Amino acid sequence: MRSAALSAARLVLLAGPTGLAFFAGGYFDSPRAWAGLGAWILVAVGLIAQPRPRPRGRGVWLAFAGLGGLAAWTLISTVWSPIAGNAYHAGQIAVLYVGVLAAAALLLGAGRPQRAVEPALAAGALVVIGYGISERLLPGLLSFARSLSAQGRLEQPLTYWNAMGEVAALGLVLCTRVAGTATRAAWLRIASAASCAPLGLGLYLSFSRGALFAGAAGLVTLIVVAQRREQLWSLLLAIVAGALASLASAPFRGVTTFSGSISTRERQGAITLVALAVIMLGAAGWQGWLIRRERPAALRLPRRAPAIAAVVICAGLALAIAAGAKESSTASQPLSGGATRYVTLQSNRYAYWRVALRAFGQQPLHGVGAGGWSVYWLRWRPFGEFAQDAHSLPLQTLAELGVIGVGLLATFLVGIAIAARAAVRAAPGFAAGPIAGFVVWIAHAPLDWDWQMPAVTLIAMILAGALLALADGAAQSASAIRGASRAKIQTANTQTPT
Repeated sequence: MRSAALSAARLVLLAGPTGLAFFAGGYFDSPRAWAGLGAWILVAVGLIAQPRPRPRGRGVWLAFAGLGGLAAWTLISTVWSPIAGNAYHAGQIAVLYVGVLAAAALLLGAGRPQRAVEPALAAGALVVIGYGISERLLPGLLSFARSLSAQGRLEQPLTYWNAMGEVAALGLVLCTRVAGTATRAAWLRIASAASCAPLGLGLYLSFSRGALFAGAAGLVTLIVVAQRREQLWSLLLAIVAGALASLASAPFRGVTTFSGSISTRERQGAITLVALAVIMLGAAGWQGWLIRRERPAALRLPRRAPAIAAVVICAGLALAIAAGAKESSTASQPLSGGATRYVTLQSNRYAYWRVALRAFGQQPLHGVGAGGWSVYWLRWRPFGEFAQDAHSLPLQTLAELGVIGVGLLATFLVGIAIAARAAVRAAPGFAAGPIAGFVVWIAHAPLDWDWQMPAVTLIAMILAGALLALADGAAQSASAIRGASRAKIQTANTQTPT
């Protein structure tokens, strides 16, 4: 019964983000509340059913202290927040993330549970993206709700195009990892390579520049952490498959923006569907050919490759923000839609960020209160657009929770970084995928409101929890080694003649 309970709990945990995606990504109160309840039930199962339930290690403690402290500070901010209800709901989100992080750390130990993380989350991303693009490929059979603000961008089932782009980027990175892992079953590697085509198409159809950048950051991280030649070949295959699928849809505005009559859209969707199927078969065949000729070997990279990759990713993010901040947008200047978004940095989020920094200046220590940014946006907005979030996790945290909140968020991220380093040393084969996937989220969170979209952030929390579980294994091994060494010394001392 204990084994069955743990297996069921792991299944619910790994499938949770996918299920939540079909409830507007968990953005609204009711689905989010049920998800939080489920997460803490999983924590209880892990504590009761696991023989050795409590993770250890400096990174583990820092991660939980940071995220748990952030959740507590968010709830405390109801005291001074201009809208106490908003602060409570923000705290509800943070408590959900603490529960999922704890459940993942408890349930996803080494062995089969760890091996299931990457393919399960990748399959979930494929389901979400496949659902989203299905109405474009089969418009005569399927039709989903669409918002005018999306301008034809991929938005269902999450209801937000940039979030869909990030899910596609996460799925693409995880599928690339599975395809490039020599110890995986051949059929799974072939299926993962084929899945890169629809995931790449979904990333393109979201027209999300931030998600594209985040996906690139994840792929760079994957190569640097894995450092395997077979991984590099699978990465190249994933890029080619995704790019070809995007190019196949690009000429058809019925597919990319829902333009034209239903007969035109059906014809263009059918052509794109056939092209996508051919690309997927080609990717599967290419991966199978690579597997047959494969000679697993290490990839020689500079010793400081991780530091170089981190600098390049941070510099790219800073450059995009600095360059884009010079562009302006107003209600009379609507943002461009479709593929033209990839050739401009125009966005309203720079105005959101300026308001966030101005709000931080009002209460730099404890912030204006969780959920309070929206009030200051109404007060200082330069154009008449409704907005609830600052479209940046660090800046919104700075504005609403002040220096204390940002410090707690940084503590959480430092803890994950320490755990990731320990996980690489203990089990590099298991750690590469979760680290690369978490970097996708880290690279995108400063650019959008991922924190308020649980179906996206839960994927990152599960990956982070998997890293904590691996780090716990490293800490236990190190503790066992130290214990054995002390025992040998004590034995030698007792046997030494006086």
